[in-house]
Amino acid sequence: MQTTLDVRGMTCGHCESAVKGALEGLNGVQGVEVNLGTGKVDVTYNDAITNIESMREAVEEQGYDVVV
Repeated sequence: MQTTLDVRGMTCGHCESAVKGALEGLNGVQGVEVNLGTGKVDVTYNDAITNIESMREAVEEQGYDVVV
């Protein structure tokens, strides 16, 4: 499956790396593409293993807000 998260608070390359790393660390996440300019994060994942709520929590633990 694929979803797009709207992440607020990313302003630099470090932010991009932190969000990407947090999501890639989740079991079931197969791919992450971060667009720093728009704040959109495209995530490809296996919905039998993980879900959007887990992704939201992983990003928020890094200090960013996810708008649903």
